[in-house]
Parts: sequence; C-alpha cells; structure tokens
Amino acid sequence: MTPGPAHRDDALADWLRIRPEIRWPRWTGGRPASGAPSGDGFREFFTATRGSRDTEGTARVLVALDQALADAAHARALTFALMANWQRTMLHRSAAGFRSMPAFAKGGRERYGLAPGTRARFEDCLAGSTRPDLPLPSRAARTYLDVLFFHPFEDGNARAALLALAFVLAREGVSLDQVHPLQATRWADDAEGAAELAVLLGILITAAERRLSHGRQS
Repeated sequence: MTPGPAHRDDALADWLRIRPEIRWPRWTGGRPASGAPSGDGFREFFTATRGSRDTEGTARVLVALDQALADAAHARALTFALMANWQRTMLHRSAAGFRSMPAFAKGGRERYGLAPGTRARFEDCLAGSTRPDLPLPSRAARTYLDVLFFHPFEDGNARAALLALAFVLAREGVSLDQVHPLQATRWADDAEGAAELAVLLGILITAAERRLSHGRQS
C-alpha cells in the first residue's frame, strides 16, 4: 500500500477519480449455507478496540451493529437514510444528517470536499453494493472505502464504514469471525491498496466459512 501525500486538495475527488479504474480481483468463493450471520467478528472487534475506554459508546455501536444485521436479514437497500438510523443509535443523537462542510481525517492529511451533488453521488455509490459487476469481496471493499472517503457524517465515519461492510456481507449470508486484519490506514488515492483490501476480504470470508464448516463436522 502506498501512503498518500501530506496534504490533498480534495481526497474525495481523488477517490472518485480512481474508483472506476481500480483493478478489482476475481474471487471464486462460494456462499455459506449456515443461516443468519452473527457478526461475531465485528462484535469482538468493537469490544476489543473500544470497550475499555468507552463502555457506553461500545454498547451503542453493538446495538447499531444489531440493527445493521437485522436490516441485512430483511434485504433492505443500503442508503444514506438507513445508515443514518444506525448512526443515530451509535452516537446517541436525535439526528444524523449528511455533513454540511468539508471534512478532514488522518490529522488533516486528507480533506474531503463537498459539492451540491455529493450526497446524490454517495447514494449512487451505495446502490452499487448490490450490482453484479463485481464479486462480493470487491463490492464490500468498495462500499467500505466509499463511506471512509465520502465521510458522510460529522462524526463516527470509521465505525459507520465497518457497519456498512458488515451489512453488505450479511445481506448475502456472509459473516466474518476475524475483523482485526482489516485495521489499516486507507488512502483515497491508493488504487492498489483498494484492490488489496478486496483480496484480504476474500481470504477472511473463505477462512471464516472453512472454520465454520469444520465446526459443523466436529
């Protein structure tokens, strides 16, 4: 993965520029036949990374995760409004609107611009999470990065990206039992890193199903 530069005029513009050009990997994995996903990998990740320093916040994000998994079980479409429901729960707020000004992350090293059509563009990208142009790991990786680099909320975007990732996988009957390997800095101008994320997700999906199958047989 190639680190981004110290400053970008608009990292969101960089992401939208490289997004259609990313060489997403092929994937030959199958679909689990194990019933509703538990999301235990995401649950364990949130608990391990946030639990000791923010018990109330951790409890809220776990409730939001349950909401996301329930929405996936009902095969709901991924929209900003759906994500905003999870965000209100996670942040304990009465409203969670789309951000109204440019946003910054990574200590100011990435700036995400805002234009009149930014929210509509985000909605269109979210809709792509079900389009059959890419295999599941690539669609899930792309959705995760869409949330990170559109940075739609004023706060909690990294958690929102993980909830969206869990939702996209769960909607197709897939659950991860390990999420920690996904924890890495992602840059908006790193096409190779985006493809590598999809490869990693494919490995994690396959490994989780293999362990689950072994557990059923033992």
